[in-house]
Amino acid sequence: MNSRTGASWQPAYIGLGSNLHDPKAQVLRAAAALETLASTRGVGLSPLYRSRPFGPVAQPDFINAVAGLLTQLDSRTLLGELLALERTLGRPAEHERWGPRVIDLDLLVYGRERRDEPGLTLPHHGIVERNFVLYPLCDLAPDLEVPGLGRVAELKGRLASEGLERLGES
Repeated sequence: MNSRTGASWQPAYIGLGSNLHDPKAQVLRAAAALETLASTRGVGLSPLYRSRPFGPVAQPDFINAVAGLLTQLDSRTLLGELLALERTLGRPAEHERWGPRVIDLDLLVYGRERRDEPGLTLPHHGIVERNFVLYPLCDLAPDLEVPGLGRVAELKGRLASEGLERLGES
């Protein structure tokens, strides 16, 4: 096994979000770009959601979704590919924390992996408190066991849908 690919395919779930420059188009463009990653296959995209911004910065609403992948990349390499893809899609390397963005790609869950390292926490540290993550993730994988946290449908059931709107089919 080399550092680029693992011996087996692993499921991974990616949160996508945008609130600048036609956010719906940005999220769909990013979802299509995920399909081009080496040693990775797209297996699904949730419906799109409109959500209120999370955090203290005044800004436009977000469009969010979750993509499901199967990948042979290890989690650290996949994260590096996601960060490179953000830059390619127009997100500057320096940006305001919790501020507006052209695109945001978050590695939410990678197989059964649990990590807490600089730059990589799995599952994603905010997953249980963010309805804009759990609602689309539940549309895609309601029975997914988030390592150390529980089943997605149960986690979603603990969060209100306040500030969240599921968009119609595109």
